[in-house]
Amino acid sequence: MANPNIVNVTTIYGNTGVQNITTAATAIANNVSGSNKVYKLDALMITNVSGNAANITVDLYRSGTAYVITNSLTINPNTAFTPIDKTLSLYLLEGDALRCTANVNSALQAVCSWEEIS
Repeated sequence: MANPNIVNVTTIYGNTGVQNITTAATAIANNVSGSNKVYKLDALMITNVSGNAANITVDLYRSGTAYVITNSLTINPNTAFTPIDKTLSLYLLEGDALRCTANVNSALQAVCSWEEIS
């Protein structure tokens, strides 16, 4: 896993990913190995679109290990939670993924924005 030097940046692309969160850990942002890029995460918003409370787990997945950012946090119906925003400098290196998992399917949706730097 390389950690590209971002001092001599040649490109920065803005990206937004969206996801209906399921009970399987699924990447909303995935910086593949060998990309020669680093992703600077700007925001992750989780919204409960159902009529029932649901739990969210968000992790940074690196080298086969899930490093938990938030674990089984309850989000009430018709409310939102922002576990990542611009006040937190979080980077995805090559091979890293930001994943979301819910305790029930289709109750939660995620929107994530990041800068792809190379």
